[in-house]
Amino acid sequence: MATAKKPAAAVKKPAAKKPAAKAVPAKKAVPAKKAAAAKPVATKEAAPAKKAAPAKKAAPAAKKVAAKSATPRKPNAAFMKAMTPSAVLAAVVGSNPLPRTEVTKKVWEYIKKLNLQNPENKRMIDADEKLKAVFGGKKQVSMFEMTKLISDHLK
Repeated sequence: MATAKKPAAAVKKPAAKKPAAKAVPAKKAVPAKKAAAAKPVATKEAAPAKKAAPAKKAAPAAKKVAAKSATPRKPNAAFMKAMTPSAVLAAVVGSNPLPRTEVTKKVWEYIKKLNLQNPENKRMIDADEKLKAVFGGKKQVSMFEMTKLISDHLK
């Protein structure tokens, strides 16, 4: 809306200058207000201004995208390090050493396979006997608390 007001003000200024040159300001001031209020005139004046503004904003955004794509993202070594699950967690994900990311994926596969997400609040996980042991005896945990509890079972 701020951009629409600026071109309308720009329309008024030239209109005010033209009547001053002709020395008939009262008659030309009224049509200038009507012209400023009319949508086709304001749209024609606003359209070039709107096209110019995004062009300026698009150029810096393109630079940011180019900078990100120039250097590929490297995975964090701490997440990729294979860790051995405890005996309790091994009942859910297996006993082979896995990275933290894979352990979390396998726990989610187990939860979805047995439909252990709370249907009313999907962020809560209802634990079965195996997961209750992993969660420290809790019947229900949030998905954010779950990752913390799982990390206690990795060495």
